[in-house]
Amino acid sequence: MNLKRTFGAILTILGIIGLIYTAVSVLQSSSDIKSLLVFGILGIIFFVTGISLIRTTKDEA
Repeated sequence: MNLKRTFGAILTILGIIGLIYTAVSVLQSSSDIKSLLVFGILGIIFFVTGISLIRTTKDEA
């Protein structure tokens, strides 16, 4: 497995975790708005970056 694909998978998983944490915090309304924005934006950035790394990296045998 390529190093870029592995890093892309890690970033995607971190992005999903950040987005789930943000969604749970919104539903519980236990956090302030700044932390929700930070976790949400970082989750989106990590998720999109990870997906693009996975998609654009070519498999070389």
